[in-house]
Amino acid sequence: MTEARMRSEWTQVGEHLIHARIFDEDVPAPSVGVTPIVLVHGLGVSGRYMLPTARLLAKHAHVYVPDLPGFGKSSKPSHTLEIRELADVLGRWMMAINLPRAHFIANSFGCQVVAEYALRHREQIERIVFTAPAVDSSARRWQQQILSLLNDALHEPLSMAFIAVTDYYSAGLKRAWRTLQMALRDRIEEKLPHINIPALVVRGELDPLAPHKWCQEVAQALPCCARLATIPNAAHAINYNVPEELAEIVLPFLNAQQ
Repeated sequence: MTEARMRSEWTQVGEHLIHARIFDEDVPAPSVGVTPIVLVHGLGVSGRYMLPTARLLAKHAHVYVPDLPGFGKSSKPSHTLEIRELADVLGRWMMAINLPRAHFIANSFGCQVVAEYALRHREQIERIVFTAPAVDSSARRWQQQILSLLNDALHEPLSMAFIAVTDYYSAGLKRAWRTLQMALRDRIEEKLPHINIPALVVRGELDPLAPHKWCQEVAQALPCCARLATIPNAAHAINYNVPEELAEIVLPFLNAQQ
C-alpha cells in the first residue's frame, strides 16, 4: 500500500489559528471503520513527532494531527493556556472542521489534555490510547522531570532530539516552562476514574518519564482500560521511535469497537 498523502490546514478557532496535519485524501481501508483518529502531541513539541505513527494509521482511517495553540505552526497566544483551555480549544477545533467523533491517541502531556477533554466532551470520543502518560505522581518536582528527560534522550534517535529542540525554540522557553508547571500541578490520576471510555495504555520499556509502576496505576484507574502494553527497548516517544510496534498494538484495539 502506498504511503498516505498529508496536507496542512489552518482553522480559526476563536482567537486561535490552529494548524493541523491531515491525512484524508485517500480512501482508507475499512479496518478501523469510519471513525477518524486524532493524535495529540506532548509538552513543548508540535505534532511533527507524531507523524511516523500517523502515516501508518492513515492506511486504515483518516488521521488528524493538530498543533495545540502555542506550539508548532499554530498561533502563539500572549498567555500560556491552561490544560482545561487547551482541551476546550481541541473540542472547538473538532467542531470547526466538522469532526463530530474520533479515536484519540495522545503522548505524554497530551494525555493530560485528552483526559481533561474526555471529562468535558465525552460524546466526541470513541476510544482513547494513552501513550507514555504524564505526569508520574511520584515525580512531580521539575528537577525529577528534567533528569528523566535527559535520561530518556539517551535512548531516543538524534532526529527526535532535533525535532524537540526546534519545536521548543518555536514555542519559547517561557511557554514550555509554564506548561511544565501546569503539568506538574495537574492530577490526572484523579480524573481517570471518571473517564468511562474504552482505553488502552502503552509505554516504552526504557521510558523513565512513564515508568511501569505509574502506567500500571493509570491503567488500573481507568474504568474501561483494556490493558497496559509495554514495547521492548523503546523510550518515551514511542509514536516516533517505534511506530510500527505501536500501530500493531493500537489498530486491533481501535478495530474492536462495537
